[in-house]
Amino acid sequence: MKRMILLTCLFLSAMAGNAQQTVSAGEFEKGMQQPGVQLLDVRTAKEFNTGHLPDALQADFTKKEEFFSRISHLDKSRPVYIYCLSGGRSTAAAKWMRSNGYKNVVEMEGGVMAWKKAGKGLTGEAAGPQMTIAAYASAVSVKGWVLVDVGATWCPPCRKMEPVVAKFVKDRQLKRVNVDGGNDTDVMKTISAETLPTFVLYKDGKEVWRKEGIVAMEEFVAAMK
Repeated sequence: MKRMILLTCLFLSAMAGNAQQTVSAGEFEKGMQQPGVQLLDVRTAKEFNTGHLPDALQADFTKKEEFFSRISHLDKSRPVYIYCLSGGRSTAAAKWMRSNGYKNVVEMEGGVMAWKKAGKGLTGEAAGPQMTIAAYASAVSVKGWVLVDVGATWCPPCRKMEPVVAKFVKDRQLKRVNVDGGNDTDVMKTISAETLPTFVLYKDGKEVWRKEGIVAMEEFVAAMK
């Protein structure tokens, strides 16, 4: 009997851990301000660029390869607060994440539509002009080393790489050229950068090295030898 009771308690505990957590926009706003929360927008990049919650990461749930790649950089042990436009995609994404080891996934009921209805604002609604191809060419056509960083603040692996890139640029006293992965599409097409992040090293105006995704400090250093 004791064994059955113990097994029942363990089962109920596991079920509770995997239970759907859906909260109102107000509760979502309070919860996402807790230390360590990872805020995830699973809409398309186009939707994201019309306005998003402050400090949100973006991974398009309709593009499975992109979605799985980007969320692999999230910490499964830390809370993930997830949302979309109206709640459909975030519910599907949250279900998958809970089934794959993400311990605490909280959905916003009604998504961005509910957020706006509650009178809450978005950020990032107005994108600036694109970097021109001529401006890019001028920036990399200089004497010495230049590191091109094709990324975005809402891209999980890009954000993960930021401390490494900043230290590398500072230690090696490099010129850094940032290409906005959500805005500078003409430059990205011209240099064939299709993945975020993409890093390109130039020496005296010529490309000498390129790498996509997560790059270790040792790889950056080795590329300059």
